[in-house]
Amino acid sequence: MADPIANLEEPLGHVLMSVDEIWHLVSVFGADLIEPGWRQNQAIIILSLAALAYLLHGISGRLIEARVRAIEGWSKWQLRMIIQIKRRMGLILFALMSYGVYVVMQNITWPSRSYMIGGVSTLAATWVMIAFAARLVRNRFMRRMVVYGLWIYVTLRFAGLGDEVSAFLDGLAIEIGDFRISMLALLVAAVVIGLLFTGARLVSTTVSSRIRMNEDISPSMQVLAVKAIQITLYGCAFFIGIKAVGIDLTGLAVLSGAIGVGLGFGLQKVVSNLVSGVIILLDKSIKPGDVISLGETFGWINALGARYVSVVTRDGREYLIPNEDLITGQVVNWSHSDQYVRLDIYFGTSYGCDPHNVRRLAIEAASGVDRVLSHPKLPVCHIVGFGDSSVDYILRFWIRDPTGGLTNIRGNVYLALWDIFKANDISIPFPQREVRMLDPMPD
Repeated sequence: MADPIANLEEPLGHVLMSVDEIWHLVSVFGADLIEPGWRQNQAIIILSLAALAYLLHGISGRLIEARVRAIEGWSKWQLRMIIQIKRRMGLILFALMSYGVYVVMQNITWPSRSYMIGGVSTLAATWVMIAFAARLVRNRFMRRMVVYGLWIYVTLRFAGLGDEVSAFLDGLAIEIGDFRISMLALLVAAVVIGLLFTGARLVSTTVSSRIRMNEDISPSMQVLAVKAIQITLYGCAFFIGIKAVGIDLTGLAVLSGAIGVGLGFGLQKVVSNLVSGVIILLDKSIKPGDVISLGETFGWINALGARYVSVVTRDGREYLIPNEDLITGQVVNWSHSDQYVRLDIYFGTSYGCDPHNVRRLAIEAASGVDRVLSHPKLPVCHIVGFGDSSVDYILRFWIRDPTGGLTNIRGNVYLALWDIFKANDISIPFPQREVRMLDPMPD
């Protein structure tokens, strides 16, 4: 049986050797800076430029902010770019000033007396380019990982410590049988996956915009195609990033299977919503723009998500309804097959009014209201009963824009009925009670 302590001796020895080499290089570089000479002078110039850039950073930030507030009409992308420039103005100024000093010193003194300033200016400019290029990564955590990872990498390469630090990080590894993963592999994987995710997002955004512009594809199929493209691109980016850094995934097959079983039991609702979302997109039962009623919720579909459906109501509220509820519950889709919606209004008139005239006036009133269709579906009015104090009617009319609201159109039709009945002496009865005072009982 192998001794576990003996198995740790070799990687631990590599780590200690790497630490010794890094410390030796840092010590030599520090000793050179302590001794008087042009290296020390260059270090003093660099520190002075850094302090000056720090002071100018605050002043320039206030000037930029005042300039932006004085000009109106900036677009969102322009404001975001200005904010990024303001945040990194100190680093930008330091790169410009150090490069200017480097150019001047190249012309007035020996090139060897300004190489450090030139290298620092190049490093600062590289940091600035990395910071702006990383804005393509939308996820904040991944963006910071990419920025800090590339900053550290280029800094170590500039300092000549790249090989030693790489050996040190590679020595910090976990080995289980044939499976080996090191800190270096994890860092490289994070940066590579971040870059691949950025490329996948750009490609998916471009393809998705093309799909949404294609009017021959139904809205539900557009959503399904976009989701499928995003899942495929991001999945490929993840696995390609893992394989690109040399991590063998076969050793994690058993572990991932066990984790998958655990997640299957713990995330049943989540998986059910995901599957329900795919079913909704495939059977086209609802699509963006449809008007639905689910329980007390009435609104139109704003977006179809992987886990939920966004429904916006007339009062501005946005309900996130799980996909499973739309599959298992009863949903009223007001615009599933077409946009026509029939609305009913009940009213009553007194027995002294001619019912033929009442029906004609009611149809005329409804036809004169905006949004009420007069072709091909006409308003109709029927007698539905003889009540205690009124003749009861039902007025039926059609609309084709339920997203415009139902309560408001009913209210407009009621007002039209009120106006036309008042103009034609049609009375709307109301319950009346007669109270009789009986003679008091004799004593």
